[in-house]
Amino acid sequence: MTMRLLICDDEPLASERLARLLAQRADVEIVGTARNGAEALEQVAALAPDALLLDVEMPALDGFDVVEELARPSEADSGAVPLIIFITAYPQFAPEAFDSGAIDFLTKPVRLARLERALDRLERAIADRSARQRLDELSRELTQLRAMRAPEREDGRRLMVSRRGEMVSVALDGLERIGAEGEYVRLYQGEQSFLHRGALTAILPLLDPARFRRVHRSHIVRTDCIASIVRRPAGGFRIVTTRDETVPVGRTYHGVVREILDAQSLNSEG
Repeated sequence: MTMRLLICDDEPLASERLARLLAQRADVEIVGTARNGAEALEQVAALAPDALLLDVEMPALDGFDVVEELARPSEADSGAVPLIIFITAYPQFAPEAFDSGAIDFLTKPVRLARLERALDRLERAIADRSARQRLDELSRELTQLRAMRAPEREDGRRLMVSRRGEMVSVALDGLERIGAEGEYVRLYQGEQSFLHRGALTAILPLLDPARFRRVHRSHIVRTDCIASIVRRPAGGFRIVTTRDETVPVGRTYHGVVREILDAQSLNSEG
């Protein structure tokens, strides 16, 4: 398997050095080099690389901004978002990098042995994503079939879920939040919760987009179940629900939180 990689770094010497290291791998193809975040977004759209080796510190759009833009839904681009390997001279960015879903985090100057380990991890992730995409497609089809088989009710769409060996019909509009748990999603409704086999991405299209928002790669919340949005001391947000439950907010979803604040005039607590 050949891994198609795009390099993005505002330092030409750093890009050239990284390209020389990558050239030592027969299973790597460098499809392009970007000098800033805007160029990276353009080349991702044009070249559809498997992965983006992305510098964190860049003028205008930094590496985290690029990831946030890539994660933003777009009607014009239905392609897969590339996997991310962050590269920076500042190791303190590592926690935020992994929180954004990066495959790995390399510090400058990049060493060949460390790069090799990152590429091996990337190769496994690409293979795993291909398998997961096939499973997600099947899961979406099964979810839609279950929804179609469920009885129609005035309170909107319903989903058939298995609970203690029997099938239970759950009203999607009545859910308060949804969380991913491995190959399953947990549906929270009142004092109850239901475990349903499937991906969060398969559930999201079945929900009312005016009422449900994805705030983390593993969490969806119903906006009228948000009691407050709290600013974290280290930056970012967390959500507190009307049941006093805490839901994390991914960095790439900060824009969604701001939209919720604007729409509902919620207080953002410090």
